[in-house]
Amino acid sequence: MNDYQEDSFLPVQRILFALSKARNLLTGDMHVALAGTGVSGAHIGALLLLSLGIACTSVALSKLLGVDAGFVTRMIDRLETQGLVRRDRTNPDRRVVNLSLTDAGRNVAERIAEIVPTVLNRRLSGFTPLEFAALCSLLAKLLEE
Repeated sequence: MNDYQEDSFLPVQRILFALSKARNLLTGDMHVALAGTGVSGAHIGALLLLSLGIACTSVALSKLLGVDAGFVTRMIDRLETQGLVRRDRTNPDRRVVNLSLTDAGRNVAERIAEIVPTVLNRRLSGFTPLEFAALCSLLAKLLEE
C-alpha cells in the first residue's frame, strides 16, 4: 500500500493524527480515573505487566511497551521511589536487574485492573462487538513487525 504521498498528505485526515488523538483522549481519561492512586497513565502498562509476570526486567518492559530504555529507567526510578517497584540483582549475571512489585505496587496494580476496564468500556461504548473485534484485529496488524 502506498496511500501516502508528500504532495497529498493532510495530517488531520490521516492515520497518525487519528492514532495520536485517540491515544491522547485515552490518556486523559486514564489520568482522571487514576487520580488518587499516585500513578499516571504512563505507569499502567509497566505495573500490569509486572503484576501478571509477563515482564520482569527493564529490557522486557521496553520491548513490550514500545518505548526506549531511558524512558523505562526513569519510570522505574519513579515507581521505586514511590515504593511500588523493587529492583533485585539475584540473577547470576549481575548486569540483569529483575523487577518486582512491592505489596503496595500489587495493591495499585489491582486498583488499575479495576479502573482501566471502566474507562475503556466508556470510551468504546459506541462500538458494536464486530467493530471492536475489527479494531483489535487492525491494530494488531498495524503493530506487526
